[in-house]
Amino acid sequence: MADEGTRRGWESQLKEAGGRFEEELRRVVTYINDEVVPDVRKNGSEALKAAAAELHRLAERMDDRRAGGAATPPASSDKGDGRR
Repeated sequence: MADEGTRRGWESQLKEAGGRFEEELRRVVTYINDEVVPDVRKNGSEALKAAAAELHRLAERMDDRRAGGAATPPASSDKGDGRR
């Protein structure tokens, strides 16, 4: 029967494609684990350090304002035209 042979050929091609897909997926996972993750961890820690430094400066400005009143305007909100 011709339909049976066609179906077996199609199933064989699908099985072969699935095997290739699984192998490529393994390669992608290995690449991500070996190349991407270490870089993200390194750069991620740098980003956290920068954020921590900004938060520290913000906390110091808040403490200064509380201690001395609101005499010191925030550097980033001063537009120079009287708006805040």
